Amino acid sequence: MIEMQDVWKTYTDGSHALRGVSVRIEKDEFVYLVGPSGAGKSTFMKLIYREEVPTKGQISVNGFNIGKLKHRKIPFVRRNIGVIFQDFRLLPKMTVYENVAFAMEVIEAPKKVIKRRVPEVLELVGLKHKVNSLPAQLSGGEQQRIAIARAIVNNPSVIVADEPTGNLDPETSWGIMKLLEEINYRGTTIVMATHNKDIVNTIRRRVIAIEHGHIVRDVVRGDYGYDN
Repeated sequence: MIEMQDVWKTYTDGSHALRGVSVRIEKDEFVYLVGPSGAGKSTFMKLIYREEVPTKGQISVNGFNIGKLKHRKIPFVRRNIGVIFQDFRLLPKMTVYENVAFAMEVIEAPKKVIKRRVPEVLELVGLKHKVNSLPAQLSGGEQQRIAIARAIVNNPSVIVADEPTGNLDPETSWGIMKLLEEINYRGTTIVMATHNKDIVNTIRRRVIAIEHGHIVRDVVRGDYGYDN
C-alpha cells in the first residue's frame, strides 16, 4: 500500500527533513505518526500525496513510484489519497454541499454521481442537515467533519490526516476520532500525525515515532511515548 525505502528529503537550505526512512504501511492499517515539532512528520505525509518528492530513495503508493511519477499521472494518484488538514481549508464562499462536491468536480465525476454521493458522505459525517450552510456558520468540529467528508467523497484507499484534532476541544476531538475509526473500519488506510497523547494512548493503533528525520520507534499497538 505505502512503502518507503531509504527515503531522504533535503531542502534547499541544506536541512534534512527525513534521513534514510524505510517503512511499510499495509492496506486497512490505522497509523499514528508522532514526534516533536520539526521532526519530519509533515514531510513524511507530503511525500505520500506527492506534495514533495524525495531527494533520495523510493516511495510506492498503491503501486505507483511517487518520486518518478509523470506530471500527468499525479491527479490520478491523488484521486486515491484523501488529505485532512488541521486548519480545514474549506472554500469560504461555497456551501457545505459545494465544498464536498468540488472534490468530485475536480476529477470530472458525472453530475448524477455527485448528486448521489455528496449526500451519502454528509450523512456519514452527521451533517446532512447543514448542506446549505457556509463554513463561517459552522463550529470548528463541524468544519473538520466537512473537511473529512471532502477527503473521503472520492472513495480514496488512503487518508492522510495532519493534526485533525489539533484545533478542537477534547469532546469534539473524540467525535472526530470515532468518525475516523469508522472510515478505517470500512477499509480505508489512515496515516494520522498527532500530538494528542490521550487519543493515542486510549485508541491503541500502530505508532511510528519520528525524531530528527529518523524513525526511532514503530510499535503495533503503541503508546504516545512523549510528555506533552
